[in-house]
Amino acid sequence: MANCKMRWQKLGQIFDIRKQPLPDRCELFCKSPQAVEFADFVRIYFTSQKKTENGKWLSCPVFVDYKKDFSEILRISEKSVIAQGALGTFDEHGIFPINILKHQDRILAYTCGWSRRASVSIDMSIGLAESFDQGQSFVRHGKCGPILTASLKEPFMVGDPFVQIYDRVYHMWYIYGTKWKQFDGQKEPDRIYKIAHATSLDGIDWKRYGETIIEDVFEDECQALPTVLKINNRYHMYFCFRKAYDFRSNPANAYRLGYAYSDDLQSWTRSDEQAGIQRGIDGWDADMMCYPNIFSLENTVYLLYNGNEFGKYGFGLAKLISDEDRK
Repeated sequence: MANCKMRWQKLGQIFDIRKQPLPDRCELFCKSPQAVEFADFVRIYFTSQKKTENGKWLSCPVFVDYKKDFSEILRISEKSVIAQGALGTFDEHGIFPINILKHQDRILAYTCGWSRRASVSIDMSIGLAESFDQGQSFVRHGKCGPILTASLKEPFMVGDPFVQIYDRVYHMWYIYGTKWKQFDGQKEPDRIYKIAHATSLDGIDWKRYGETIIEDVFEDECQALPTVLKINNRYHMYFCFRKAYDFRSNPANAYRLGYAYSDDLQSWTRSDEQAGIQRGIDGWDADMMCYPNIFSLENTVYLLYNGNEFGKYGFGLAKLISDEDRK
């Protein structure tokens, strides 16, 4: 298949937390929107945040249901879809992101659990949960431990899982931390992480390769939230990337979307110039684009993503333009 630049039509911000209040005291953020198709609607899971009694933020996965043309919100979840992690567990301080895999008669959730640390700000591991009520809530698998965590070759922070099944094999794309680094002028160290790949025959036990699969475009690049979709005979990956420092308030260092493609799920060619979508000139996604989710719905390919301030107030949508649409 010849190289072909992807082309997207931005449909704008489709969810605004200021107009659609969320449950369970969730105040801000609609991070990492991820779509799952049901018979009569499409459900978008995302992570919001609320303040606990000690003033710390806790990440809570919730959902919103849309008509399949995204013209109307049908329902917003009444509570977080998964209970807070127990004392001392890997997800004690919240889950972000949550990736839902709907396969045959099962609905699985691959979760990125957060826990606070003393010398550095956080640690992350990947967990598994399952729904028995059509995706309205999820129960953790096993005894509340993670299925992937730091290891000999992946020493820091394992998270951001995205799972698809191709040819009866589970494929997970995720991130792992390569180091923590103290930059000049900063009070606390910042984390640096890369995208990796694992495979499984059952979705529980995973073979990890301990290698980054997406090449860097600058030193100390941080890569996050990989999402993959097969279109025709090629696999397309969108992800977000940023500088490791001064990224929260400096748009030049903030997240933007990256793109890579593969024909065999083994080797990936990075080609950001073919991504076909960029930050806006002004407005809700002008300073930042992050946390993408590519999916197919009724013969149309869509891309969900967050904008400025890591999706502080909502998320938006874009549609892949076909050859017919381009004429």
